[in-house]
Amino acid sequence: MFTPIGRNIIYMITMQQIQAKIAEAIKLSGFTQTEISKMIGVSQQTVSHYIKGDKMPSLDTLANLCLKLDLDPVDILCINEKDA
Repeated sequence: MFTPIGRNIIYMITMQQIQAKIAEAIKLSGFTQTEISKMIGVSQQTVSHYIKGDKMPSLDTLANLCLKLDLDPVDILCINEKDA
């Protein structure tokens, strides 16, 4: 959904879209939940919650996840027009 404003278009994203991107990135990483949890300093159960979409990582944890898994935060946050 978007609202045109002049020449700019504002895209609305949902938490579910962001959670789905995080879950997909974790699954495709090739790392186990335990390995990822150690990389980013959270419990394995917390990583499981990210995958299930029960929880969102804090901004600093999301930044660490992107760094450790070589992810582009722009893609994770659905900022690209194609994802909106």
